Amino acid sequence: MRVLPPSEPPFTVRRPSERTFHGDTFTDDYEWLRTKEDPEVVAHLEAQNAWTLDRQAHLAPLRQTLFDEIKGRTLETDLSVPARDGDWWYYARTVEGQQYPIHARYPVAGPDDWTPRVLEPGQPVPGEQIMLDQNAQAEGHDFFALGSLDVSDDGTRLLYATDTAGDERYTLRVRDLATGEDLRDEVRETAPGAMFTPDGQHVFYLTVDEAWRPWRVWRHRLGTPGSDDVLVFEEPDERYWVGVGLSRSKKYLQIELGSKVTSESWLLESDDPTGEFRVVWPRREGVEYTVEHAVLPTSLVEPVETQVSTGSTGDVLLILHNKDALNFELVASPVPAPGGTVAPEAADVVVPHDPDVRLEGVSASERYLVLYYRREAISRSAVLSLVEPVETGEGPVGWDFREISFGQPLESVGAGVGVWEQPNLKVGYTSFVTPSSLYLYDVASGERTLLKQQPVLGGYDAGDYDQRREWAVAEDGTRVPVSLVWRKDKVRFGVSTGSTTGTSEAPAEPAPLLLYGYGAYEYSIDPYFSVSRLSLLDRGVVFAVAHVRGGGEMGRSWYDDGKLAAKRNTFTDFVACGRHLVATGWTASDRMVADGGSAGGLLVGAATNLAPDLFTGVLAGVPFVDALTSMLDPTLPLTVTERDEWGDPLNDADVYAYMRSYTPYENVSDDASRYPQVLATTSFNDTRVLYVEPAKWVARLQAAGAPAMLKIEMSAGHGGVSGRYSAWEQVAFEQAWILDVLGLAGL
Repeated sequence: MRVLPPSEPPFTVRRPSERTFHGDTFTDDYEWLRTKEDPEVVAHLEAQNAWTLDRQAHLAPLRQTLFDEIKGRTLETDLSVPARDGDWWYYARTVEGQQYPIHARYPVAGPDDWTPRVLEPGQPVPGEQIMLDQNAQAEGHDFFALGSLDVSDDGTRLLYATDTAGDERYTLRVRDLATGEDLRDEVRETAPGAMFTPDGQHVFYLTVDEAWRPWRVWRHRLGTPGSDDVLVFEEPDERYWVGVGLSRSKKYLQIELGSKVTSESWLLESDDPTGEFRVVWPRREGVEYTVEHAVLPTSLVEPVETQVSTGSTGDVLLILHNKDALNFELVASPVPAPGGTVAPEAADVVVPHDPDVRLEGVSASERYLVLYYRREAISRSAVLSLVEPVETGEGPVGWDFREISFGQPLESVGAGVGVWEQPNLKVGYTSFVTPSSLYLYDVASGERTLLKQQPVLGGYDAGDYDQRREWAVAEDGTRVPVSLVWRKDKVRFGVSTGSTTGTSEAPAEPAPLLLYGYGAYEYSIDPYFSVSRLSLLDRGVVFAVAHVRGGGEMGRSWYDDGKLAAKRNTFTDFVACGRHLVATGWTASDRMVADGGSAGGLLVGAATNLAPDLFTGVLAGVPFVDALTSMLDPTLPLTVTERDEWGDPLNDADVYAYMRSYTPYENVSDDASRYPQVLATTSFNDTRVLYVEPAKWVARLQAAGAPAMLKIEMSAGHGGVSGRYSAWEQVAFEQAWILDVLGLAGL
C-alpha cells in the first residue's frame, strides 16, 4: 500500500522585515531565506525539495519512460562535423554511457584538404589525438562545466577552463598536447573566454568583480608565475561587461565592452601582444557597434579613404552600428592609426538602415562576407563573394549579398564562417520539424552539400509533424507572432472564425498546449528542433512560442517596446497570445501550461498574476520573480548592469513604482487559490538569478493558497544540472509534471 505524501507543503516561517523606498513600505515575510550559509535555510530548501519529490513520486514510471524515449531517440555515440584550423581537423564526440563530450582532432591530409572526412560514430578515427576528455575532468565532481577552450596557432598547446561548483568561476589551465600533461600555468577565478595570442606565448583572460561582472583583461606569459600577470584593461563603469578576442584574420586582438545600450571596441596588432590597445570609436551613450576586420578587393574599397594604417587599400573595418539607425547599418572604414579613431557616420555605407530589417552581424573571411539579419521575425544569412564580386548595372561592383534560404516559412538559417582562409562556407539549418542540419555551401555556385543531419533514432519522419505562424493582437493593437508545432495525427482540424486576425483553420476541439515565452534582452526564440519535445508532441501536446515584445524577433523597436517603462507589454502580449489560442480553438484554459525560464520566469510569473484563470499550469525555471528586490541592491550580481534593461528603482521613484506594479513576488494575490499549479525550479549555486527568488515566491504562493512547488538542485548553476543524462532526467521530470497537469500522464 502506497503511503500518500503530506497534502500540505513544509511551513515557511514568516519573519517580517520592512523595506521602505520612495515612501513605499513593503513587508517581506521571507527575505530571511536569502542567508545561504544559514543551516535553517538549507534545511528548509531541502524540505521543500523533498516534499516536491514526494508529491511527484507517482510519476516515477512516466519519468523513466520519458527519459528512455529521449535516450532512445539519441545517437549516444556520435561525432560533430570536423572543422579545420591550421594543420588539424577538430571535432567533439560522445560515447554511450558518458555524460560529457571528448574533444579530439586528426591531421589534415594536405594544404588543399578543406572537406572534412565522413566520420562513423563508434569507429576509430585514423590519426586521432584526444585533447580533452571532459568525463575524466568531471570525475569526482557533482557538477562540471567548460568555460574556455582554445588551441595555440602552432597546435602544440591546449588552453581550457573548468567550473566544478556551478558558480561560473573557472580555473584556467594549459596542456602540452604532445605529452598530455598540464603545464604549471594555472589561474583561478577567471571568467569564460580566455584565449592564446597567435604567437602562442601569451594568454589573455578575464576576471570578474564582486557583482560577477567581467571587468578586467589580463595577459599571462606562459611559464611565468601568475603574480607576474599584467593588467591590460580595466572598466570601472559597473554598467559595462568586458570581453577579449581575436579577429578571424588573426591580425588584431580585440577588447569589446558594452552595457545594454552602449558599446566600445579596442584594437591591438596581434604581432605586438605586449603593446597598447587603441579605441576604435569612443563610446557614445546609446550607441552600439561591433567591429569586424576585412580585406576587400579594390573594386569594393575604392570609395573608402585610402589612408589605411596598414598600407593596404583593402584593409578595412566593417562596423555595424545604430547611430541614427534604429535597426543598425553596416559601414566600411579604414583601420585607425595609433592615436586616431574612426567616425562610422562619415564612413562608406555598405548596407543602409532598413526599418523592416534588423541587421545583427557580419563575418569576414579571405574569400567572402556573411551578413546576419532578421526580417519578418525570421533570422537570415546572406553571402557576398570577395573572389568573384557581383557586377551591377550601375557602375563597378556592388555589395550584393545573396540570401541563403531553404524555402520554409518557419526556418533558422545560420552561415558559419570558419578560419580566415577557408574556401567554403558551412550553413546550419533547422526548423521546428527539421533536425539540425549542416551543409557545405559553395559560395560561387550556391550549391549545398549535406554534411550531417542530427540523427533521430526510432524512425522519425518530419512529415508526421507540422508548423505554423499565427498572429495574436495585443491590448494596444500590436500584432504578436505565435509559432506552433504539432503532430498531425494528434490534432484534428476544422475552421475557426474566432480569430482576432481573421478566419483560419484551427483544431476542431481544444488541444493540450504548452505556451513558451521569454521576452527580454532582445533575445529571439527562432525555430528550432528538439528531440525531447517529441515526447510531448507524440502525446498530442501542441508546442507554441509567444514572440512577445522585449525579444528581438521584429527588430530593435520590438525590444524597446518591451523594456524599461514599456516592460508590461511583455506580460500583456503573453496573455494576449494565450487568449488568442483559446479564442481560435487551439486550446482551452484548462488545457494550457505556461513555460518560461530566467527572464521568461518573470514573464510567466507576472502573467499568472494578471490572468490566473488563463492557464492550468505554470513551469518557471530559475525565475527572476523577485526582480524589484534584486534591482534595489547594487551589491548583488548583475544589478547595475541590468539597469538599462529594467530601470533603476533605487534612485528613480517612477521606476520603483512601475516595477512594484508588475514584479511577481510582490503582486501575488492575497487569495491565490484560483492560481494554476506552479512548479518552480532553481539551483543553489546560481549566480544570475539567486535561488532565493523562486524560494520566496513559492513560499508566498503557498501561504496564499496556490498549489505551488519548488524543485532545487543543490549542486548546480543557472543552466541547471551538468551532464547530458542528468539534463535528460531534469527534462523528464518537468515533462512528466506538464503531462500530469494536462491530464495526459497515463499516455
